[in-house]
Amino acid sequence: MRSFLTMLGIIIGIASIISIVSTIKGTNEQIKQNLIGAGNNVTRIQLYHTTDGNYPYTIDYEGIPDGIPLMTEEMLEAIGSLPNVTAATAYTKRQDGYSSTYFYGNASLSGCSTYGIDDSYFETCGYVIKKGRMFVPNDLSGFRPVVILDDNAAKSLFQGEDPIGKTIECNSIALVVVGVVELDTKFEPVINSIEDYYTYMNSRNSGAVFLPDVLWPALFSYDEPKEVAVQVSYTEAMSAAGKAVADLLNTYNTNTNGIQYKAEDTLEQAKELQDLSNATNQQLVWIASISLLVGGIGVMNIMLVSVTERTREIGLKKAIGAKKSRILWQFLTEAAVLTSMGGLLGVGTGIGLAEIISRIAETPVAISVPAIIFGVVFSMIIGIIFGLIPSVKAANLNPIDALRHE
Repeated sequence: MRSFLTMLGIIIGIASIISIVSTIKGTNEQIKQNLIGAGNNVTRIQLYHTTDGNYPYTIDYEGIPDGIPLMTEEMLEAIGSLPNVTAATAYTKRQDGYSSTYFYGNASLSGCSTYGIDDSYFETCGYVIKKGRMFVPNDLSGFRPVVILDDNAAKSLFQGEDPIGKTIECNSIALVVVGVVELDTKFEPVINSIEDYYTYMNSRNSGAVFLPDVLWPALFSYDEPKEVAVQVSYTEAMSAAGKAVADLLNTYNTNTNGIQYKAEDTLEQAKELQDLSNATNQQLVWIASISLLVGGIGVMNIMLVSVTERTREIGLKKAIGAKKSRILWQFLTEAAVLTSMGGLLGVGTGIGLAEIISRIAETPVAISVPAIIFGVVFSMIIGIIFGLIPSVKAANLNPIDALRHE
C-alpha cells in the first residue's frame, strides 16, 4: 500500500500529460484533415496579386493578365517531373453567378464552380464516376458539347431527376450531361462553431461543373492562363511541392504588375490554427508536470523513511563486506523501479483518460507514442534523481552505528 501511494503522484502526473498530449495531437490532426479534406494530397497553384496584398487574381472580373503564358505540354511535363509530384493537371476555372449560370427547363444553377479540364483531372484530384461516364478521347478531340456535374450541382439543377443524357444551357451553348462524379473519399469536416463553418465549408456546397478544356473558348470567348493541381506522394510534401510548381511556372511569367503563381498552402493554414490550439494546451502540460515534481518528492520522502527503517540491515551488509556502491545501487534501483512502475500505470491511466475525455467532450484523440516513451523514461529519471539523496545517505552510514541503531 505504501509503495502504491508513493507511486500515485507519478501515476497522476504521467496520466495527465499523456491524456493532454493525446488530446492536443488528436485536435491538430482533425484541424489538418478538415483543411486538406479527403486526404488525396492535392494542392492547387493559381495566380495571386503579390504586391498590393496576397489574394487570388480573378479573371472573371479583372480580365486576362499580361505576361502570363498559356500552359503547354512541355510545362506540364516539367511539373510532373518535380520531386514528390505523382500526378499533375492543368485547368481553367470560373466561380461566379454571372458568367457561368446553367439552365435546365425552369431551373437554374449559379454561383457554382466551372472547370475546363483535361483527361487527367479527375484521376489527379480524386474524383470517381457516380453515374454515367467520364470524358472519352473523342469528347476532347471532337469538341463535343458535353459536361459532367458533381453530386451537388446535379441535385441542385435536376432536383432528383436523372441528369444523364439531359441538355443544359450556358451562355447560349447547349451541353449534354454525360456523367456525375464525386470525390473518391467522402469527408465532412467537424464543425464546432460558426468560425469552423466559414473556415471549412466555404464553397463546398455550391457544386461544380466540368467541361472539356477544348470547349472553354466557346463558352468564355478566350483561351486563358490555367491553374494547376498536383498530387503529391505524402501530405507533408504538399507545401514544398506547391512552392516548386509555382516557382517553375513563374520562370515563364513576364507580368510586371506583381501577378504571380502561388500555391494554396493548406498545411500553413492548419499550422496557424494548430499554433492557436497549442498555445493554451502547452500551459496545461506544464501544470500537469508539476504533479510529477510532487510525485518525485514523495518518492524521496518514502525512500528516506525506508533508509531509516532498514538501517540495521544496511549495517549488517556493510559489516560483512558490502561496498558503498552496492548499497547505493540497491536503493537507486528500488526508487527507479517504483517510479517506472508508476510510469507504466500512468501510461495506461492516461490512455484510458484520453478516451474518456474524447467520448464525453466529443473531441478527437490520437495516442502519442513519443509521449508514452517520454512518460516512462522521465518517470525512471525522476526515481534516480529523487532517490539519489536517500541512496547516498544509506551508502555513507557507518556500519557500527548502523548495527547499534534501534
